[in-house]
Amino acid sequence: MGPEANIDAQAPDAVIPARMLNEYVYCPRLAYLMWVQGEFAHNADTVEGNLRHKRVDQASGKMPEASEEVEKIHARSVHLTSERLGLTAKIDLVEGDGEGVRPVDYKKGKRPHVAAGAYDPERVQVCAQGLLLREHAYKSEGGYLYFAGSRERVPVAFDADLVALTLASIDGLRRLASLDKAPAPLADSPKCGRCSLAGICLPDEIGFINHATDQVRPIFAQSQKGMPLYVQSAGSYLKKDGEQIIVEEKKERVAEARYNDTSQVVLFGHAGISTPALHECFRREIPVTFMSYGGWFIGHTVGTGHSNVMTRTLQYRASFDPQACLRLARRLVIGKIHNGRTLLRRNWKAGEEEEEGRAPAQVLQALKNDMAQAVRAESTAVLLGIEGNAARHYFENLIGMVSPGCRQGTEGFDFAARNRRPPKDPLNALLSFAYAMLTREWTVTLSAVGLDPYRGFYHQIRHGRPALALDMMEPFRPLVADSTVLMAINNGEIKAEDFIHSTVGCSLKPAGRKRFIAAFERRLAQDVTHPIFKYRIDYRRLFEVQARLLVRYLAGEIPRYPNFLTR
Repeated sequence: MGPEANIDAQAPDAVIPARMLNEYVYCPRLAYLMWVQGEFAHNADTVEGNLRHKRVDQASGKMPEASEEVEKIHARSVHLTSERLGLTAKIDLVEGDGEGVRPVDYKKGKRPHVAAGAYDPERVQVCAQGLLLREHAYKSEGGYLYFAGSRERVPVAFDADLVALTLASIDGLRRLASLDKAPAPLADSPKCGRCSLAGICLPDEIGFINHATDQVRPIFAQSQKGMPLYVQSAGSYLKKDGEQIIVEEKKERVAEARYNDTSQVVLFGHAGISTPALHECFRREIPVTFMSYGGWFIGHTVGTGHSNVMTRTLQYRASFDPQACLRLARRLVIGKIHNGRTLLRRNWKAGEEEEEGRAPAQVLQALKNDMAQAVRAESTAVLLGIEGNAARHYFENLIGMVSPGCRQGTEGFDFAARNRRPPKDPLNALLSFAYAMLTREWTVTLSAVGLDPYRGFYHQIRHGRPALALDMMEPFRPLVADSTVLMAINNGEIKAEDFIHSTVGCSLKPAGRKRFIAAFERRLAQDVTHPIFKYRIDYRRLFEVQARLLVRYLAGEIPRYPNFLTR
């Protein structure tokens, strides 16, 4: 999607990109998401299409005035706009002679074998280009679609029927853009399978929740490209060198990473980054996050951020409705208690006088009772009390998930109760660091989908506190943060000597923190079966799905926020 798609479509006089007419005829919801809400995502088809357009996107030749007499016209990448039509376009190629001109639009695939020679979305797009040429006093009775896959040109005549369809599409998209809600997704359509915005639109997921379809295609099964770049050393400095991020310590190059292979940049303590490197991250939409040296999440930056104002408007509106906040808060707290109970049931380690591999029945029953009370909570204040009781029941038994061999002796891990700010013992230090990492992940994810991570529904609004990130991470504290802590301890990746103790508190040494970060990343990359949609998905992509489902809930497209509950 080029700059032409970033126009404020809500303005009455906004001009419509011809490319958006293609999307509108193909799927009105796709056009709304791209043009009105500023959503876009690449897939293999869009990347290949961009590569195909590299040559034609380089302007060459010059369009003469319509009144000039010329023998031949051949101009690439021609920009035209008509205020009367409310239309703009960048035409791949214009060719012609004294008899008239013809726009040529390049497509990456093969020519479809249909009666009209091409599908309506492509025909409407090239017709819109022809109408723009006419508006600039050129004679244009037809154009071509060039299909690079089969190396064929398909002629398109600008007859009365196609012109009428094109003008109706302009009017329809303009009316669509004035709405404050996206149209409903297509139902069980083959178009969705290869759509680059399927993971944003979530047509199958919405249809499944609304009982409109009984199948959900695994659109998130593929691996995410790129990995976070963590920089811990206090004297580290990041620079840009072509397509690479260079990491220097004391002006000596110690590491590098390709921008294409980097999903996030995470800086600890006084690690710095140059302005060119930061600008390149902005350009590529790579978030840069900042952590304190001790591992507290400080903040993040993502350039200009998401342009979808409507999503944040819906979020703010719901956040001022006490009942809407309570409905969401109940589900999130229930998810946290349920998943904590599941973790205890699955991971209990036998100790002295304990039954092998089975958590105490009274603990599981207490947590089950806490969930039942959370369902009936009549206010967020009551819900806070219920959550506090559940946390006490859970943390009093957390040590039962640590292997007995890791609990024994002065070098073992012990845990009596949750403490923080700062944590006083190694296990609490690991939990605090894991929660800070999880908060960072959710803050980045919420920003990426257009939500404000600082305006929540359950956690109290406080300056500098990412309340919505804290809300959304609640069901995932046991599944991701606590699970990583237990795995790192029980596997021997983190030991008692990896911590620094002081009169103030306890924190990880750099080497131990590096190993824990690796364990945390492994957990995020681990596939899990979605309990509702049944496809396999890794946790990092799961966060995005849940965040986008929250957007769909706030927009009224689904009746409830689908909780993530493991069995």
